[in-house]
Amino acid sequence: MKRGLFITFEGADGCGKTTQIKLLQEYLQYRGYEVVLTREPGCAGLGQKIRDLLLNYDGEVSPVCESFLFLADRAQNVDVIVKRNVDLGRIVISDRHTDSSLAYQGYGRELDVEKIDMLNNIATSGLKPDLTFVFDIDVETSMERIGKEKDRMESSGKEFFERVRQGYLKIAQKEPNRIKVINAVDSVENIHSKVVNLFVELEEKLLK
Repeated sequence: MKRGLFITFEGADGCGKTTQIKLLQEYLQYRGYEVVLTREPGCAGLGQKIRDLLLNYDGEVSPVCESFLFLADRAQNVDVIVKRNVDLGRIVISDRHTDSSLAYQGYGRELDVEKIDMLNNIATSGLKPDLTFVFDIDVETSMERIGKEKDRMESSGKEFFERVRQGYLKIAQKEPNRIKVINAVDSVENIHSKVVNLFVELEEKLLK
């Protein structure tokens, strides 16, 4: 492939994204691909400072302010990391992207989903991931996995995270070709196998 790929991982905290990102990275590198990892919020450089504000600021943060901070980090991630590396033929894997804003700020914080979608398009200049994995997990299991020490976002409460979960499922229904929902309560091995199979399906489509 002359052009690289942009793959995103989504889901509630505790869904196992970090483990599956690492496993996919190892698989792709074994196949000979160059892989670049990034995350939102917290892309290398400026994004790390934005992440610290979003997750650790102990004062009141308005939902709109929160949304714009995520969008600022996203614009930095896309312009400085994602586009450049995809153009060089690399596979960029991002831990969270536009769907997180729709799920967390749109459905979770109950902001206007259409407006967030519009702002996402501005922040990314219309760039869409080639493939997105949504790891679906029930709220109780998610909270158990997070544990007692929670950051600002993780402390938002059960009702908030139920709205986030349902938001992800609604988003996936709208874009079934891009977004693939995977049961995050399955074994690590089974989940990795599904991730690999879905990547291979995309690869075969692109090579036709």
